[in-house]
Parts: sequence; C-alpha cells; structure tokens
Amino acid sequence: MGVTSVRLQPEIENPLESLSKKLDRSKNYLINQAIKEFLESRAIDEQRWTETMESIDSVKTGKSIDEKAVSEWLDSWGSENELEPPKI
Repeated sequence: MGVTSVRLQPEIENPLESLSKKLDRSKNYLINQAIKEFLESRAIDEQRWTETMESIDSVKTGKSIDEKAVSEWLDSWGSENELEPPKI
C-alpha cells in the first residue's frame, strides 16, 4: 500500500475531523472511501463518453435503427402480436 501526503484546507479538515469522530472511522478511511467513489464515478463517466462517441460514429456510418421501427416494436410489447426487435 502506498503512502501519500495530502494537505487539507481547514474547510475540509474540520468537517472531516467531525465526521471521523461521529462515524468512529479514521480520517484515512474516509479519505480513501471518498477517493474510491470519485474514481468509480470518473470510470463510469469515461465509459459513458466512450459509448456516446461509438453511438455517434454508428449514426454517421448509417448503422442505426429507424425510430418508427423502434416505436412499433415498443408499442407491440405485451400484445398477442409482439414484434421481434428491429435490427440494423
């Protein structure tokens, strides 16, 4: 496990100290949890960006499904004549 030194501003240090005592957890634990959640959030954002760019490329190259076909398929859900999902 690596060791990193961080200087916290008083407006972060003071509430962190209070929360640490309230939760009976170390400041180290809380900081690690916050960083972990931040990194997970960034990974999700990066994945969404990648998927968005792939979607834009698909539309540009004509690899998309007509909105009318999708709507008809969705409208058929739960009916006796449920349609197969539209394909590219």
